[in-house]
Amino acid sequence: MHGDGHPGPDVRVVRSAFGGAAMLHDPAKLSDPAVLFDRAGWQAHGITAHAAEEGRGAVTYLETGSRRLVLRSYLRGGLPAAVSRDRYLFLGEDRTRPFREFRLLVALLARRLPVPQPVAARYLRRGLLYAGELVTERLPGAVPLGWRWLEGAMTDADWETAGRCIRRFHDAGVQHPDLNANNVMLDGHGGAWLLDFDRGRIRTPGPWREKVLERLARSLAKMAAATGQGEVWRDGFARLRAAHDAAPPE
Repeated sequence: MHGDGHPGPDVRVVRSAFGGAAMLHDPAKLSDPAVLFDRAGWQAHGITAHAAEEGRGAVTYLETGSRRLVLRSYLRGGLPAAVSRDRYLFLGEDRTRPFREFRLLVALLARRLPVPQPVAARYLRRGLLYAGELVTERLPGAVPLGWRWLEGAMTDADWETAGRCIRRFHDAGVQHPDLNANNVMLDGHGGAWLLDFDRGRIRTPGPWREKVLERLARSLAKMAAATGQGEVWRDGFARLRAAHDAAPPE
């Protein structure tokens, strides 16, 4: 997928069920997506993995042939994690977090918005609880806005690109649930994407857009405080905000 958000061929969605699990996937991406969730069988299937902790979810980078994928497990944060780190109350298949995010990504791609291509989503049910995982394509050459900023690599054009990207989502009525400096991806060549739409939704544009931008500003302020950079982030964010506000509706 390119930075302009063009999704290429339409994503096909197929459902399969086995035991206490169910899966959604795009058959054009992989003939047997179940292998992506089979950690014990990765080596036998020629899949290499590199795990890292990012935010509230456990993230594993997968490589299979020339494919670069991201497997994310849904994990709880804060006080709920003390009860269960990776289990959620099952309220029906369509309300599971991986299925909702997979289908939202499909809808966003249909609107030509720059998000990762969904590959597969799975939940495993045990009684009243379930655990979930999502696999998406890895964005080539893209790094989080926060990383670029901390490395001193952010240009004025990068801030403006990020602002225009966020505006595209806002014009489409897409509310990001937790827009922080690590969920805005940039490739430094005019490409920008948004990640992690767990609990995201499409709604009528309104005051919530301001709260999304405020959340991003808090993220940058927290990152600056943790690295001793004070208020330096404000100039860049002001440029991002100006580009967001000036961008014409899509």
